[in-house]
Amino acid sequence: MKAQAEVQARTLEDFFPYGAPEVISRYNRYLTWAMAVAIAINVLGLLSWIVGRALGQEEDAPMVRVRIIKDVAELGPPPSIAATTAPAIAVSGPAVRPSVGVPVPVPDAQITEESTIATQEELSQIQAPISGGEGTGTGDSLVISDEALFLQEEEPEMDEFVPYQVAPAIVKRVEPRYPELARKAGVQGKVWVKVLIDKEGKVKKAVIMQGLEVFHEEAIAAVMQWVFKPAIQQDRPIAVWMAIPISFKLLEK
Repeated sequence: MKAQAEVQARTLEDFFPYGAPEVISRYNRYLTWAMAVAIAINVLGLLSWIVGRALGQEEDAPMVRVRIIKDVAELGPPPSIAATTAPAIAVSGPAVRPSVGVPVPVPDAQITEESTIATQEELSQIQAPISGGEGTGTGDSLVISDEALFLQEEEPEMDEFVPYQVAPAIVKRVEPRYPELARKAGVQGKVWVKVLIDKEGKVKKAVIMQGLEVFHEEAIAAVMQWVFKPAIQQDRPIAVWMAIPISFKLLEK
């Protein structure tokens, strides 16, 4: 009996003399509490994210106005399906001679004092009749003068494609002067120059495309003196850009 009482009197510290016996004895309880707290925090965070997103979508939802029609009469008349005619543009017809104040020789017996001659101001107010042509359009009238028929042609851009039937042909060619610096250094090369040939066949502009810089100045000075037969399009001359190669070679001695 004495031995049994001694065994019962022994505590956990007797079995685990090292470490923290009181912590080990409460391990399961602390683990349960920690798991419960972690799960609660995760659930609260998830719920707060869901609620915040739902509130944000309700604020961003656009307001839609709905019109409720109780009677067919509120719809109004339907749009017309008839084809609309384009307004016609009236073009001025040929000018007519004014019928006011034209002097006509008559015998002296037929001269009356009622006939009058129109003044210059009255004659200036007489205009050519406006003809609307076919159709019954009600648009504004448009008077086309002879000056509007002549359109000023602009120069084409350097990279713009201009079609032509006959290409420009060289009439006068001027050889470039060999640069003294390149001659002393024994440098040779080729320069590509793009020139704008106007309607008269003269070089109006020149731009270097590629080549050694030492030859640029002499190449441009030479091609600016060239003369061409202009390009032909629809039996009339036009201005076009054309690429020309200029070669610089030293003569062998």
